Amino acid sequence: MHTRFALIALSFVCLVDSTPNATALDASSDQSNPLSLVQAERSLQKAVTFLRGKLSTDGGYVWLYSDDLSRREGEGKVGSTTVWVQPPGTPAVGEALLLAYERTRQSYLADAVKETAMCLVRGQLHSGGWDYRIEFAPKERSRYAYRVDGPADKKRNVTTLDDNTSQAAIRFLMRADATFQFKNESIHEAAAYALSHLVDAQYPNGAWPQRFDRPPEAAEYPVLKASYPESWSREFPKSDYKEYYTYNDNTIVDTIELMFEAAEIYDEHRYFESAVRAGRFILLSQMPDPQPAWAQQYNAKMQPAWARKFEPPAITGGESQKVLQALLEIYRHTGDKTFLDPIPQAIAYLKRSQLADGRLARFYELRTNNPLFFTMDYQLTYGSDDMPTHYAFIVGSNLERIEKQYQRTIGEPWKPIQRKLSQPFRMTPTLTSDAEQVVQRLDLRGAWSETARLKYHGEDDPTRNVLSMRTLAKNIEVLSRYIAAAKAE
Repeated sequence: MHTRFALIALSFVCLVDSTPNATALDASSDQSNPLSLVQAERSLQKAVTFLRGKLSTDGGYVWLYSDDLSRREGEGKVGSTTVWVQPPGTPAVGEALLLAYERTRQSYLADAVKETAMCLVRGQLHSGGWDYRIEFAPKERSRYAYRVDGPADKKRNVTTLDDNTSQAAIRFLMRADATFQFKNESIHEAAAYALSHLVDAQYPNGAWPQRFDRPPEAAEYPVLKASYPESWSREFPKSDYKEYYTYNDNTIVDTIELMFEAAEIYDEHRYFESAVRAGRFILLSQMPDPQPAWAQQYNAKMQPAWARKFEPPAITGGESQKVLQALLEIYRHTGDKTFLDPIPQAIAYLKRSQLADGRLARFYELRTNNPLFFTMDYQLTYGSDDMPTHYAFIVGSNLERIEKQYQRTIGEPWKPIQRKLSQPFRMTPTLTSDAEQVVQRLDLRGAWSETARLKYHGEDDPTRNVLSMRTLAKNIEVLSRYIAAAKAE
């Protein structure tokens, strides 16, 4: 039997500067007039109409658009026939539209959700998931093994779990599937196909790779406990890391969360067991003393290994914190205290490893625990005074909060997680103010324009104002929450 899933609201709001020549939508910009339900509804519909009519490519979106809509970017320059899957691209916009539909039940929002879901259906690969991008121009599209286009042949068929890309697409499709009561065959089948292939892509030890195009050969991946290599090269070896067991950018942690949610939505134990198997990999991959935390990626020998030229074999102060939070979450789902056992030792080690300012290095040298950094020309070094700026080689420490969560968890008897029921939204002064500002900043087109540069178009690019899908998703969330609260009064 299918289980109805209650969507969890986003908890943040983004308020942005409008372009100098933008005009407020209507009289709601007058601070003396409180925002009415009708004005909020009209603003939401205007924003979604502009989104679908001017920014959409077959229901999909990129990250940034120049204010005049002549330039587009995902993680790189793209044309008008390309959409981006990697957040905050198409699935992130879809999630905002889905929340708005759940809260308002407006038919135009249902249409927008289905349109975005079908974009992802058309971008699903035979391997089960998604690339970072989806192409719709015939020439570029012919290079990819999209399921809807026939046999894979020798086309690009690589599912990526990097940066929450395929996970975000699957999560949106699952939630849309539940919202439409599992009656939309295309959405339902795409979600089921993706989840089945994720289970198949899991290694015997429970890990997932960063990318895959087929299930692993089990004999090539023995189940081992983590260990230190006898030695490792300080020079980047240019190795193929896509099949490594990968925590980098939270690949495994994001997939565990996805599988627990899939188990709830579809009442399928195999998804639950998949998440638990990944939890067992976390136990196996904890490094032994003197550094009982985790690496970003491991080779088939279960030893830390190089990934990109700035990601050496090392203990990570970044992803290790997410792994600790994942262990707490797995315990909440299972009640198995085995998943709590690694936490005290790992927290103590990471606390000892904090830098003088209380933060953590992203990388700690194997065995010596010296913080590792890179120079601007990507030479491995112990100094942090010449680092590239595109990557977080020093990260914040959430260890105090994680330790408090751990202490609270062990101090209470375990209870099965109860599915959260939707609660009516309450109108508050903060919500009212946030919604009013969102409406005031909506221009006559139905866009939220903000002062910023495009990242990948070069210094000569004249763009000074952009339309951000991250901003749009947050503002749609605020408006739909305000509308739901107003209707509940």
